[in-house]
Amino acid sequence: MTDTVAERKMQFMYALRSKGITDTRVLTAMEKVDRGLFVKGLFADRAYEDTPLPIACGQTISQPSVVGLMTQALNVTSRDKVLEVGTGSGYQSAILSHLARRVYTVERHRRLVSGAQKVFEDLDLTNVTAFLSDGSFGWPEQAPFDRIIVTAAAEDAPGPLLAQLKVGGIMVLPVGQSDTVQSMIRVVRSESGFDYEELRPVRFVPLVEGLARDN
Repeated sequence: MTDTVAERKMQFMYALRSKGITDTRVLTAMEKVDRGLFVKGLFADRAYEDTPLPIACGQTISQPSVVGLMTQALNVTSRDKVLEVGTGSGYQSAILSHLARRVYTVERHRRLVSGAQKVFEDLDLTNVTAFLSDGSFGWPEQAPFDRIIVTAAAEDAPGPLLAQLKVGGIMVLPVGQSDTVQSMIRVVRSESGFDYEELRPVRFVPLVEGLARDN
């Protein structure tokens, strides 16, 4: 059984490289973070497939290659303070924890926050803080951020998040008016405004305002 898991993990890393993830730091972080710890129940045996999978509260854990490409586009350094909007399973946060100085992650589903916090504790990720909050407003108390990553799609980059990005900072997020037509974009804040770059088509759950009713 162990051999099978080891083989799956090796194929998992190969798939990431074949999808265009070339940043050594990102690949190393993704090798350190076992996706199997974030996929529960019926889908546990599919944890090392390059596919999105259902998690609690009607949400998904993103496709690993998309996680890798977003992380690579974010260009995180060891000095950076990062905001993640949409904690979900905590998988993306855990990867960022190996790259950044501090990671703040917000989520509108209380059950997902508590589940992610438990995994962070089990993995001894002391530089990650998860918080129950409406992510579309970011985390003003901890702003500004060097990097912001959004793992749910809005029609446009939310104004409050843009305002919380440092000059010289980078935000990576999916944007689109429906769940079928979305683009991953990178936003860089300069002294004079914001520069937008479209990276690739993606498909994410929508960014929803307010706390979830299941709280």
